[in-house]
Amino acid sequence: MAGKIKRSKLAIFLNTAGAQSEEPVWSLIGDGVTEQVIAYNPQVSEEVYVHQDSGVTDVESYRLNIATPMTAIAGDPVFDFVDGLRMKRSVLADARTECCIVYLYKENTGSGYPAEKNTCSIQIDDFGGVGGESAKLNFTVNLIGDPVAGTFDPETKAFTPGE
Repeated sequence: MAGKIKRSKLAIFLNTAGAQSEEPVWSLIGDGVTEQVIAYNPQVSEEVYVHQDSGVTDVESYRLNIATPMTAIAGDPVFDFVDGLRMKRSVLADARTECCIVYLYKENTGSGYPAEKNTCSIQIDDFGGVGGESAKLNFTVNLIGDPVAGTFDPETKAFTPGE
């Protein structure tokens, strides 16, 4: 059946145990977040060959990132994790973790929904806000390298790599 896809059917989970942990703790990025977009940021090459009048544009690679404006909610596992990175001013390996992008609008295969697991770095953009309003912690999830395709079960919060 064809139809529109609700934004709630695209879920992004963050490993809030950090990249160095042996067991991931998958926490849904949701509470405090009213808008979130995966930017693919295509890297292109553009050339006009000597025998042509029109150019050639090729997509060479992608540099995905996910801007995440978040209302600060103490006790939320994603906020607490990212706020900890902010307070430590974590960089390089200390700012890395993993994220899973889960396509809940696709069919559940029995082991979960189609998903991709990515290594990522967390970039703190800003923290604070307007007087009299809730504080905001705005951060960007920068995806690193190629994803691992597989499935993710939102109930058990388990990622299974594909074959």
